[in-house]
Amino acid sequence: MAEFDYDLFVIGGGSGGVRAARVAAGETGAKVALAEESRYGGTCVIRGCVPKKLMVFASEYADICTDAGGYGWEVTRGDFDWTKFSGKLNEELDRLEGVYRKLLAGSNVETFDARATVKDAHTVQLSTGEVKTAKHILIAVGGRPVRPETKNANLGMVSDDIFHLEKLPKSILIIGGGYIACEFACILHGLGVEVTQYYRGAQILRGFDDEARGLIADQMTERGIDLHLGADIVEMRCATPEEIEGADDAGMGAPVHSTPGAIGDSGLSGQAEEQTEQKGPIFVKATNGKTKVFDAVLFATGRKPNTDGLGLEEIGVKLGRKGEVVVDEYSQTAVPSIYAIGDVTDRVNLTPVAIREGMAFVETVFKGNPTPVDHDLIPSAVFTQPEMGTVGLSEEAARDQEEIEVYSTSFRPMQSAFVGKPDRVLMKLIVSKETRKVLGCHIVAPNAGEMIQLAGIAIKMGATKEDFDRTVAVHPTMSEEIVTMRNPVRTA
Repeated sequence: MAEFDYDLFVIGGGSGGVRAARVAAGETGAKVALAEESRYGGTCVIRGCVPKKLMVFASEYADICTDAGGYGWEVTRGDFDWTKFSGKLNEELDRLEGVYRKLLAGSNVETFDARATVKDAHTVQLSTGEVKTAKHILIAVGGRPVRPETKNANLGMVSDDIFHLEKLPKSILIIGGGYIACEFACILHGLGVEVTQYYRGAQILRGFDDEARGLIADQMTERGIDLHLGADIVEMRCATPEEIEGADDAGMGAPVHSTPGAIGDSGLSGQAEEQTEQKGPIFVKATNGKTKVFDAVLFATGRKPNTDGLGLEEIGVKLGRKGEVVVDEYSQTAVPSIYAIGDVTDRVNLTPVAIREGMAFVETVFKGNPTPVDHDLIPSAVFTQPEMGTVGLSEEAARDQEEIEVYSTSFRPMQSAFVGKPDRVLMKLIVSKETRKVLGCHIVAPNAGEMIQLAGIAIKMGATKEDFDRTVAVHPTMSEEIVTMRNPVRTA
């Protein structure tokens, strides 16, 4: 009789958990089970990367139609149909969730559509009443958006709710300055929503290269987003009839009601924050003295790991200040049989990183090949308009550790300059004076995400500035500037 029901029990059906389960079962023959309370695919597939990127695509067509006229095409732009788009979006998400389920079934992973909590080092309790045992338990439950501790914060949405809107608001206030706030500001503006954004900091996109985030802020403002830095809300409530009438006179439009979606990276509704309760237009007073009535308010002020109520601390698993699972370089917790990957560990909260961590876990535990996770030089993109692609150190971080040279150029790209648009792009390299290695690359431009993936390969391999210089430019392209900058603009 087997000592345990399974070799591995995975809690969470997001990208990292599904990959670990599939590979452990399919490549090593391990007996694997996975429990997911909500929808398979997690934040990335259901309420994050995938639907967001499809919304980015949708939001870019307004500019395409406008630009076409400058190139001689007679194009008449109609109105954006949110209902038509969101219907197709939901169909695509349903299809992708089905793919995840089929992949698990094809790898002989037993699945449970239930909430799972941990009873002890080898035991999982399911919400169905079943109790399962496993030699190893993998926590991959991800994270969820949170509201600030502000009075009436339940009147505002969080990012999960955006994908479940019955219709688009005519106006929205976005609170926050991180990549989620900035991406949705650009998306909703592109779809025709009047967007105002408040951020209490001095500049948006904290932690990214200063020059790059400054250009993005300028371009967002140039495009018509009402961005206020050093601003936060001091009062938020349902608007009075008189305030609504005044807003209607200003052309704001009728109220919009949102339907909250599932919350959490793996949809753990048992860990949800209080739900959105939109009851009409929302009156907001800001720290800068401005008052306005908005159809909707979106809080993009942070996320937290989904560890509430999982029973982890009770059995000896250590949690950090934000509730993240504390792990070592092999993703192992303080309880040797329990591991954790993905956003629940709050290391690098990106889907490809969670997948890599899942693969490293399988190598370590099931293939006998101890594999630490490499979190160094991870390329990433911010899907604002224009996009930002980045890998390695910012100028500010690099100069704090060693002497550097900065190669940077900003210019109007040919495609938009031809039609008279003021758009600018940025190409930037941070180079070590001592080793000549490229320590960081930052691109602000259309399709910067596509460019940085390829630049990331060279930088991960340790390419020097002279390696870049030896590379022949592809002309005429924006990206050729990356290999044609000969002289540093400054040293530090």
